[in-house]
Amino acid sequence: MLRVRRRARYLALVAASALALSACGSSGPAGGGSGEVRVWSLQDGVNKAEREAVAAYNKSADPKVKMETFLNDPYKQKLQVAMGSPQAPDVFMNWGGGNLKQYVDAGQVHDLTGALNADPAWRDRFLPVVMKTAQINGKYYGVPERGMQPIVLFYNKDVFAKAGQQPPKTWDDLLRLVDVFKDRGVTPFALAGSQAWTELMWLEYLLDRIGGPAPFQAIVERRPGAWKDPSVLRALTMIRELVDRGAFGTNYASVDYDVGGASTIFAQGKAAMHLMGSWEYATQLEQNPDFVKKDRMGWTAFPSVPGGQGDPKNIVGNPSNYMSVSAGSKDKEAAVRFLKEGLTSDAYIRGMISVGEVPAIKGVEPQLRSGPAPEYGTFIYGLVSGAPNFTQSWDQALPPNVAEAMLTNLSKLFLKDITPQQFADAMDKIK
Repeated sequence: MLRVRRRARYLALVAASALALSACGSSGPAGGGSGEVRVWSLQDGVNKAEREAVAAYNKSADPKVKMETFLNDPYKQKLQVAMGSPQAPDVFMNWGGGNLKQYVDAGQVHDLTGALNADPAWRDRFLPVVMKTAQINGKYYGVPERGMQPIVLFYNKDVFAKAGQQPPKTWDDLLRLVDVFKDRGVTPFALAGSQAWTELMWLEYLLDRIGGPAPFQAIVERRPGAWKDPSVLRALTMIRELVDRGAFGTNYASVDYDVGGASTIFAQGKAAMHLMGSWEYATQLEQNPDFVKKDRMGWTAFPSVPGGQGDPKNIVGNPSNYMSVSAGSKDKEAAVRFLKEGLTSDAYIRGMISVGEVPAIKGVEPQLRSGPAPEYGTFIYGLVSGAPNFTQSWDQALPPNVAEAMLTNLSKLFLKDITPQQFADAMDKIK
């Protein structure tokens, strides 16, 4: 879940003024039935918008809302311990997908389907492609609460201009550019190869472009042989071909993302492109501000793969974070009312955009155009709102033991320690 930590860093940067709110990091839960709606969330830059929304909501609410915030890793542990116990919060933030499903399977999450269908205006405010990640077994167990984070192909405009090139639109374009930049002594792609989650982005996009969302859904459902699907093997093979072609240079295995290695190589023009989550914008703004402010960084969608079954408009990444209601809440009606009225208000949406978020709310383009990064914000919104499918990052969608094995084997593949077939065989044995 390293991307989650990157996200916190991103928000801390874009909403630097909100850092003062970190002092508001709260203590543990006060216990159920206290006559208030207790909301648990992460402690980060979004808290400014959250707290303002809570304050506005509490002016007329009965019972009132009390928000408690926690740092990322302690939050996950605290939530796991609390869920299903009398100490569970009424409303809790989660990552949707597999993270939420574990609580749904345990009967610890309130089904929001009835409430959403009873109020179509509320339900239809959210982008459907993002709502899917909170849909489990055909029912909704959460609503989007934070910004969208698709994976984007960034490129260095100066490097491209000097080479007389344009960003790739197809896989053939991409392969040609690998050779062009290698010949010019520029690493085609920055890659933080010491952290396998950065390598996973390549597999996620390639499988989707080749086979569409179905092959990964088979993996999620743990169908026998899913990891040996021909489309999976082809995606793995294409990655191996990229490595052999020199697309990532020769030192990628020692490059880190969290300390800025890959981003710096990219900003300095030592690499032409960088496949990364949308938080790369803020990372560059923090580490190499002139690279962003002088309009030297560009962004585009991941290329299409000729003959692939996947829609080139599909995206992968982190659809959003979600707010859900505990099944054990003693006042579910009040908890749902807060989700509906407190977290979709115009004031909350403005607050989200002001701290650099791109909310999963329909029709926010005008507000994004007046936000802190209008061109980039509207690009991200358009990328997501136009996507037929938004696949959640695999290391969040899969059970922890499967995700850990997958990242380990993927690292081996990038290091050429195993073949694509050996990767598939190893993953097929994971139970």
